[in-house]
Amino acid sequence: MKQILTISISLCMLAACTGSNTKKDPGAKESIVPRNYAITPANAYNDIFLDSLAMEKYIGTAKLNDTIANAMRSFYNARNYQFAWFSSKGLSEQALGFRSLYDYSKDSSESKALEAKLDDLVGEDSVDVTPGDAGYIKTELQLTQRFLQYAEKTFEDENIRREQLAYFIPISKNKILPMADSILADKENRRYAKSNGNYGELKEQLARYREIAQKGGWPALEIDKKKRFKKGDQGPEILAIKKRLAVTGELNAADTSAVFDDALESGVKIFQQRHGYTGTGVVSDTLIRQMNVPVLTRIQQLLINMERMRWLPARPEGKLLMVNIPEFMLHATENGKSAFDMPVVVGKEGHSTVMFFGAMNQVVFSPYWNIPASIVRKEILPAQGRNASYLENNNMEVTGERNGLPVVRQKPGPKNSLGKVKFLFPNSFNIYFHDTPAKDLFNRDNRAYSHGCIRLSDPAKMANYVLQDNPDWTAEKIDSAMNAGKEKYVKIKDPLPVMITYYTAWVDDNKTLHFRDDIYNHDGAVARKMFEDPQPE
Repeated sequence: MKQILTISISLCMLAACTGSNTKKDPGAKESIVPRNYAITPANAYNDIFLDSLAMEKYIGTAKLNDTIANAMRSFYNARNYQFAWFSSKGLSEQALGFRSLYDYSKDSSESKALEAKLDDLVGEDSVDVTPGDAGYIKTELQLTQRFLQYAEKTFEDENIRREQLAYFIPISKNKILPMADSILADKENRRYAKSNGNYGELKEQLARYREIAQKGGWPALEIDKKKRFKKGDQGPEILAIKKRLAVTGELNAADTSAVFDDALESGVKIFQQRHGYTGTGVVSDTLIRQMNVPVLTRIQQLLINMERMRWLPARPEGKLLMVNIPEFMLHATENGKSAFDMPVVVGKEGHSTVMFFGAMNQVVFSPYWNIPASIVRKEILPAQGRNASYLENNNMEVTGERNGLPVVRQKPGPKNSLGKVKFLFPNSFNIYFHDTPAKDLFNRDNRAYSHGCIRLSDPAKMANYVLQDNPDWTAEKIDSAMNAGKEKYVKIKDPLPVMITYYTAWVDDNKTLHFRDDIYNHDGAVARKMFEDPQPE
C-alpha cells in the first residue's frame, strides 16, 4: 500500500513524514496529529463532515484502547473531520476498495453487523447520506476503526506512522502537476513504492510523464478524421504521427521520414496494444483520438489509478482471479505469478461495481437462467406482446409471480444466455461468471455488452482450473456436464478469491504501461473530487 500526499497537507506535514527510518519503539506513544483547519467544504475531497463529539462518543462506547483511539483522533484531525468513507452520494471508492482488500485478507475480526450494513448500502440504487444520521456515523467510524486495526497489523514491520495513515485516503482537492511533484519528491513515499509493486511501477511512469509535461507534452494531431493511414502511405501526416509516437517511446525519435514504413507499423501496433486495441498497424480516427489525449490528462489518469492501487493486496498468496473491467480481461494468478489471462465481456453500465471481493465456491453446469425482474419488465413482456410464442421460441418458462410480474427462467440448452456453465462467488452485486452463446463479442476491442454479469471467453478452461484439485471431475466429465442439458451444482473444494477491479492505467508483467477508456466514468467522478483542475477525457 502507498500514501498519496495532498499538496495542502504536504506543505505543513512533509517534515513530519520524512523523518528517520529507524524502527519505532512499540511502547512509545505517538502524538496526536493537530487538527487541520485548512480543510474546508470548498476544498475537501468528500463533501460532508463529522461532529468530533460523535467520534469521542464512539470511542467511549466501543471502549477502544489508547493506541486505536489516538490513531482515530489523528485520522480525523488531519481531515478536519471530513468523512473518509462516505460522500453525500454514498460509499466512496475507497470504502469499496478497502472492503475488498479487507475481505481478501480473511481477517478474523470481521463484524457481521458492519458487513450487513455495507451490503445494504451497495445494494441500493441511490443513497442520500445525511452527515448527522447516527447510522451513517456509526458505519463511518466502524470502517475507520477497522482500517486502523488492519493497518496496525499489516504494516507493523514498515514503520508507517500515525500521520501517514491519516493521509491514505485523499483529503483535499489539489492541482494535478503540484500533486504529482509532491508525490515524486516525497522520500518517505519511495519506501512504500517498493513494498507495493503495482503502485511503484505506476509511480515510475508518473515521473516519466511528468518529464514529458515539463518538455511541453505532445502537439495535437490535426488530421482529417475520415482518413486512415497504413504501411506504404506518405505525407506530412505520417511525419506528425511519427513525432507523436516518439514522445511516448513507441517509435525511435531518429525516424524523420514521411513514409509509413515497417518501423512505424510496429510502433502503431505497440500503441494500439497499450491502449486496448487489436494491433492492426493501421491508424484510424479512433487511434488519433487516443494520441491526442493531452499529457496532463494522462498524468491525472496515473494519479487516480495510483490511488486505487493502494487497495490491491501487495503480496497476494495462493490463487487469485482478478477482473479488470476497463481492460475486459480476467487474470488468474498463483502467488502473484500469472497462470493465464482470459478475455471477458462486462456490463454495459457501471453502477457502483468499482471494486469488490468474492470467493468462488460453486460451479453450475447446464444452468437455468433466472431472469431478473428488470429484464422481464423491460424486455420479456414487450417481446411477448409482439410475439405470443416468444417464451416457447426462447426455451423459457414461467414458474410463478412476484410483485405483479411473472417469474421467468430460461431452461438449459443451446439458447440459454448463460451458456453451458456459470461460476458463483457470493457478493452484494449479484454478479457471477458465465459462458455465453454470443461468442462473436470476444472479437471486439470494446466488450461492455452484458446485463451486469461477466461472460468468459473460455468457460471450459475455467471449469477445469477451479476443479483441478477434485479427482472426480476430469476434463471428460466436465465436458459431459456442460452439455448434459440438466442443471448440476458442484462445490469447489477450496474457494477461490475473486476481485473485480477498475483500473484505467497500470503496468503489466513486461513493464509496459497501459491505458484504457473510462467506460463507466468512474475516473471522471474521482477527478472532480480529487483535483482543482480536472481534465476531460
